[in-house]
Amino acid sequence: MNVKEERANGVLVCILEGEVNINTSPELRKAFDEIIRNKESKVLVDFSSVSYIDSSGLATLIEMLQRLKRAGGRLCFSNMSQKVKNVFEITKLDKLFEIFESRQEALQSL
Repeated sequence: MNVKEERANGVLVCILEGEVNINTSPELRKAFDEIIRNKESKVLVDFSSVSYIDSSGLATLIEMLQRLKRAGGRLCFSNMSQKVKNVFEITKLDKLFEIFESRQEALQSL
């Protein structure tokens, strides 16, 4: 898994590539630790290149959401494939996270 970062309208956009699973979750957590250290308040995670996510990846994202909220920040997601979106819907995490169809829609919300 790869994490690329871009800036758009004062928002940190994290573009995930590959699978978010038990093997890659530590790498994702490390990237998020850096985001917290840098005191980012608006973070958008772009899932357009994510093919799979497991419970370990979901746990890492929940942790990130909690940490950002405690710091007064916001986290939202965009561009999920139907397969990935189904995982969020089955686990009811689509109610916890702000999920947008497109990056543009998410950026307008933030």
